[in-house]
Amino acid sequence: MDRRSKHLSSEERGVIFAEHQRGNSQRGIGKLLGRPASTICRELARGRQGDGGYCPQVARRVYDERRARSRRKPKLVEGGDRYRFVHGKLVHLRWSPEQIAQRLRRMHPENPSACVSHETIYAAIYAQPRGGLKAAMIEALR
Repeated sequence: MDRRSKHLSSEERGVIFAEHQRGNSQRGIGKLLGRPASTICRELARGRQGDGGYCPQVARRVYDERRARSRRKPKLVEGGDRYRFVHGKLVHLRWSPEQIAQRLRRMHPENPSACVSHETIYAAIYAQPRGGLKAAMIEALR
């Protein structure tokens, strides 16, 4: 099989299942798929069931759960309190992102997770979809 991605596909998990059932070694399965034996070892551990067998569906579910937990949560989510604060200061009071970030640091000195940097504010502005809100926010920049 041609390896186009660093993540295992459903087809590759199926091959791992079939070859493991046949008693093929991890190294043999790895060669067949063009993957390192350590990848096969981790995949077999990830999909291990109570009886010691491998289930590709279990492995995929564990993979998806871990991947979802690993992603960073955005600090400025539209509709959130912090977003409304930033938007109000930026558009209505015409504060700069630097001023907003500084005010948040002063308001929450004991809780750095409640603060955002000016870079985060700029990124949120430019990540907005095209339209009136983005235009208003960009126009409010100094």
